[in-house]
Amino acid sequence: MTDIEPAEAVPKLFQPVRVGEIELAHRVVFAPCTRFRANKDNVHTSLGVTYYEQRASVPGTLLITEASIIEPQVPHIPGTFNDEQLAGWKKVVDAVHAKGSYIYLQLWAGGRAALVTAETKARGLYSPSAIPVKGREDIPLYEMTIDDIRRYIALFTKSAVDAVERAGFDGVELHGANGYLIDQFIQDVSNHRTDEYGGSVENRARFPLELVESVSKAIGIKKTAIRLSPWANGNDMGMKDPIPTFTYLVERLAKEFPELAYLHVIEPGVSNYWNIPIGPGHSNDFIRNIWLPRAFITAGRYYRKEAIERAEQTGELIAFGRLFISNPDLPLRLRKNLHLEKWDHDTYYTPEEPHGFIDYPFADENTPLADDD
Repeated sequence: MTDIEPAEAVPKLFQPVRVGEIELAHRVVFAPCTRFRANKDNVHTSLGVTYYEQRASVPGTLLITEASIIEPQVPHIPGTFNDEQLAGWKKVVDAVHAKGSYIYLQLWAGGRAALVTAETKARGLYSPSAIPVKGREDIPLYEMTIDDIRRYIALFTKSAVDAVERAGFDGVELHGANGYLIDQFIQDVSNHRTDEYGGSVENRARFPLELVESVSKAIGIKKTAIRLSPWANGNDMGMKDPIPTFTYLVERLAKEFPELAYLHVIEPGVSNYWNIPIGPGHSNDFIRNIWLPRAFITAGRYYRKEAIERAEQTGELIAFGRLFISNPDLPLRLRKNLHLEKWDHDTYYTPEEPHGFIDYPFADENTPLADDD
């Protein structure tokens, strides 16, 4: 007799998989989730260390951090633009590694959708085109010059190098989703430029491709990843037909960067933390057809049943946000089909507040099985 399950008896969701340079024990990933728990100087404290350490408790788990800003923006969002911030992140990384898990840093620039204080509002925001998000017309917005574009590529690249070399991250994920700066270059609703960074599909894909090239040359292609959201409509996004644009971009990524650590895609029907209606014909299968069998992370509207089915079909990794917030040992609970705690959205964005951040329970011998009904 043996307690070891035959490999064929274990759903793929709970089987090992290689991502970039790391070997994961399973395919349950912690998705990036903004939480506002860094201090006013954008430095993670012991709160952040505990939070990520908890979600690394199942060895071999991949965590993707909340979006980390590459330049000053607002308080309480962690940053990567000074020594104190990097030191705070290093404590997080060390705690995750001590649990036998892995962590990628998501790098973020907001562009026209950046969060603002009085100070950042006074100096204005930069975007591919000076097209404001509705309701933000009072914030000065400037179309980026070629020098601005080069400056942002340099900022992303420096943050990536510092993340890997100084803070010890296993890699970085470029935040190309949800209507922020990279996404603003990709989509025609936010990019009306007439130079080499706008107009045609090829030109609108230029910025993310140059960014991936710069970052991957600096830290290695197997430590570099990108997140995309073809169907999300937050921040005034939503192309009439995103398929041609994202087909071109992903084909170029597959051709020029085939060893990219992973491609991370948000499923239709999700915009930030909220579920939205799935439009007719909305699907990311066109991206799967290009990218698989390379490492592919999918996020949005997944529960245990859907995640197991998806992983069985394609071998994909499944990223969970809300369920991982409220269940710090989520991979264990999913594997054993245990009860899942419900998240509390009211505590998502409460600055420096432990409640709703580090006080969700771990499963124990009294945790019931999940109610499949």
